[in-house]
Amino acid sequence: MHPDAQRTATHLLPLLGGADNVTTVAHCMTRLRLGLRDRSLVQDDAIRALPGVLGVVDDDTYQVVLGPAAVAKVTTAFEELLTKTPPTADDLAATGAALKAAQKARNQTPLKQLLRRVANIFVPLIPALIGCGIIAGLNGLLVNLRWLPSLTPALAAVASGFMALIAVFVGYNTAKEFGGTPILGGAVAAIIVFPGVAKTEAFGQALSPGQGGVLGALGAALLAVYVEKWCRRWVPGTLDVLVTPTLTVLVSGLVTIYGLMYVAGEVSTAIGTFADWLLAHAGAGAGFVLGGLFLPLVMLGLHQALIPIHTTLIEQQGSTVLLPILAMAGAGQVGAAMAVYVRLSRNRSIRRTIKSALPAGLLGVGEPLIYGVSLPLGRPFVTACVGGAFGGGFIGLFNMLGDHVGSTTIGPSGWALFPLLDGNKGLAETVAIYAGGLLVGYVAGFTATYFFGFSRQLLAEFNVDVDEDVDVEDQAAPEAPTKAQVSV
Repeated sequence: MHPDAQRTATHLLPLLGGADNVTTVAHCMTRLRLGLRDRSLVQDDAIRALPGVLGVVDDDTYQVVLGPAAVAKVTTAFEELLTKTPPTADDLAATGAALKAAQKARNQTPLKQLLRRVANIFVPLIPALIGCGIIAGLNGLLVNLRWLPSLTPALAAVASGFMALIAVFVGYNTAKEFGGTPILGGAVAAIIVFPGVAKTEAFGQALSPGQGGVLGALGAALLAVYVEKWCRRWVPGTLDVLVTPTLTVLVSGLVTIYGLMYVAGEVSTAIGTFADWLLAHAGAGAGFVLGGLFLPLVMLGLHQALIPIHTTLIEQQGSTVLLPILAMAGAGQVGAAMAVYVRLSRNRSIRRTIKSALPAGLLGVGEPLIYGVSLPLGRPFVTACVGGAFGGGFIGLFNMLGDHVGSTTIGPSGWALFPLLDGNKGLAETVAIYAGGLLVGYVAGFTATYFFGFSRQLLAEFNVDVDEDVDVEDQAAPEAPTKAQVSV
C-alpha cells in the first residue's frame, strides 16, 4: 500500500464520522465519492486542510477531490480501513430510514438522479477506455512509421478488444445500477455484439453486429431489469431460479433484436451525423458555445449527459470530436488562474493555492482551481468561461475547415489528452491544432480575467496581505478563498 494514500485514508476516516457513518465508497477520475448516514458528523474544514485533499463537493454523495494520481490508491486504502472496522447490525438498524431518505433527497432532482445513474454506468469504464485509447494511439504511430510490423496486429487486438465488447460492460453496469442482476444485463447486451445477429432482420433490414452500440445495450439491460423485477413479483419461489432468468433473457433479447437494436442504431447514427454536420457547418460558433458553457455544465453536473454521446462517437468513428473542444474550458481556467495570480500580487494565500493547483490544471484536473480560486471570486469564473469559449472556437474553426481533431477516449484533458488525439490529417497537424487551441484558451482566459475579472471593490477586498500562518477568518478583510475554506 502506498504510504501517502494510507496516511490520507487514515486521517480522512475519523473526520467523516468514522466507519459507522460511511455507507458507500466509490471513485471516479479525480474524486472519492462517499455515501454518509449523518452529514452533520463530517468536519469539512479539517478535511479540506488535509495534505493531498484538493477540495470537497457536497452533492448526492460527499465527494473528496484527490486528483487522478491519488484517488484510486486512497480509495483502496479507505476500503481496507472500513473492512477492519465494519459497522455492526445494531449500528445499521439504528440509522433508520429517515436519515437515508433525507440524505438522498437533499439537493436531488429527477434530472440529477438520472445523470448520476448515467455516470455510474459509464464512469467505471473510463480507465479501460483510457488504457485502450493510449495503446491504439501508440499502435497508430507505429503503423504510420512502419516500425515493428510484427507487433502492430497484436497491439490492435489489445486496443480493440474492449471496444468490441463495451456493450456487454454497459449492460452489466446498467443492470447493477438499476437494481437488477448484473450478469443478466450483460447477457442481454451481449446479443448486440454477437456475430450471429447478422442472420436476423428487423424492419425489413438485416441487422449487423454492434448495431445500436452502447445506447442499445443500455436500453436492453434496462428492459431486462424491469422484466426481472416483474418475474420476481409473480413467479413462485420454487420456480424463480429457473423461470426468472430464462424469461428475462428471452423477452428482453427478442425485444432487443426486433426493436431496440434498430431504433438505437438509428439514434446512434443520428448523433454521429449531427456532430459531423454541426462542426462542418458551424464549427467555430459551436466550438465557442460548447467551450464556453462546459464549466457551468460541470458545476451543475449536466456534463454527465455527454458521456453516452462521447462513447457512441468513439464506438462509431474511433474518436469523439467533442472532447478536444470541451477540454478548452480547462485551458480558460488555467489562463484565468494565472491572471488572478498576477492581479492579487499581495494575497499570498490565494497565490499559494494557485501555485499548488496549477500543475493539476495543466493536466486537465480543474477542480482545485475552480473550487479554490475562480468560483469563490465570482468574476474570474465567468472570464475563465470566456477563455474556454475562444479555445473551443479555435478547435471548431479547424473542424469546419476539414481538420477533424478528436480523442480516442474520454476522461483526460489538458496536456494529458495529447497521447489520445486522433485526426484525419496526420498526428503532427492534429497535435498542432490542439496545442494552438490550448494556447488560445490560456491567452483569452488570462486577458479576459486580467482586464475584466476584477472590480475595484473585489481588488480592494482580496489584494491584501494575508498571513500564511493565520486563518483568513481572523483577518479584518473579507474571507479569501483558500483551499481549506472554500465551500461548494
